[in-house]
Amino acid sequence: MSEDEKSTTRQSLPQFIPKFKGKKVVIRLLSGGQPVTGTIDSFNSYEILLLTAKGEILVFKHAIATIEIVDEPRGYKPGL
Repeated sequence: MSEDEKSTTRQSLPQFIPKFKGKKVVIRLLSGGQPVTGTIDSFNSYEILLLTAKGEILVFKHAIATIEIVDEPRGYKPGL
């Protein structure tokens, strides 16, 4: 394996879940597509810990179909 090949295999893929930490999201699961709404508290390589109205839920990443941020509408500025 050449040096170029070694350096590209060591690089990790860009991560988008850290951008979602602390934000309210809707996660749709592969099994049935049921939505789970909550705030991402923490995560690791395999799991996401979601804080919901009913408590904490541990979601395995391989079971997620989509993740959507629940955000204010574009142009919304609170306090105006």
